[in-house]
Amino acid sequence: MPQKVNKKLLNAFGARVRELRLARGLSQEQLAELTGFHRTYIGMIERGERNLSLTNVDVFAKTFDTSLSELLDFKPARGGR
Repeated sequence: MPQKVNKKLLNAFGARVRELRLARGLSQEQLAELTGFHRTYIGMIERGERNLSLTNVDVFAKTFDTSLSELLDFKPARGGR
């Protein structure tokens, strides 16, 4: 049975990426250059519109010079699966 997309989790991850990007003073375009992803993809992630692969999550961790566990250190809103 296919799993439903957990929108709250995607929104929480996107907010975490935005938080780390802004803390480093980067624009979406600059982050796109560093990750090798397109700027529109970065925006879609930050808005919770994209369900990333684990490989792409790792690219963000390396770009932010952090561990996967630190990157995923956020509290998604309750009620999502």
